[in-house]
Amino acid sequence: MRILRAADHKRMPWKNGGGETVEIAVSPEEAGLAGFDWRVSMATVAADGPFSIFPGIDRTLVILDGNGMVLDIEGGTRVLLTAASDPLAFPADIPVMARLQDGTITDLNVMTRRDGFAHTLIRIDVDGGRIVPLASSTCLLLCHNGALSFRRNGETGALAAGDALLMTDAAGTTLEIDGEGKCYLASITPDPGATD
Repeated sequence: MRILRAADHKRMPWKNGGGETVEIAVSPEEAGLAGFDWRVSMATVAADGPFSIFPGIDRTLVILDGNGMVLDIEGGTRVLLTAASDPLAFPADIPVMARLQDGTITDLNVMTRRDGFAHTLIRIDVDGGRIVPLASSTCLLLCHNGALSFRRNGETGALAAGDALLMTDAAGTTLEIDGEGKCYLASITPDPGATD
């Protein structure tokens, strides 16, 4: 397990230059925007505009803060995403236009390379204690707000808002979480049966 502190997250421009993203974790480490297997990041969206195109990538998006945005996804799908919405999965290599509802938003993105990986993203509200089963080999828990302590396989630690916990060889184990806060769990699995 490795704690990724909020202050250490890497800030970088969007692929299309339209804003800034905060990279929480990427594999392989130090991979660029064209060469990652998976990537977890947050972005601040301050104006309407197109999403960056990532060939061969699947994406899941959730709104962390703000009043939400409408996504026009190529093929005729229009979706209103707010902080109360479930995470939305869609291909990252088709045109998507974003329109803000009322002011700036911050979102969380999980992306995996379609020809080798699959992922899920869920919201977990913690008020007291939770036991979370981990089904994937790689899991990342982002503490969005509040303060949490955790235990797994005899190891313990604490997360503040913006911190993340990266776990490898996690499949079949459990994560015990105590405290109060909202967090998100990204589960990333190698998918040898995937095709591009």
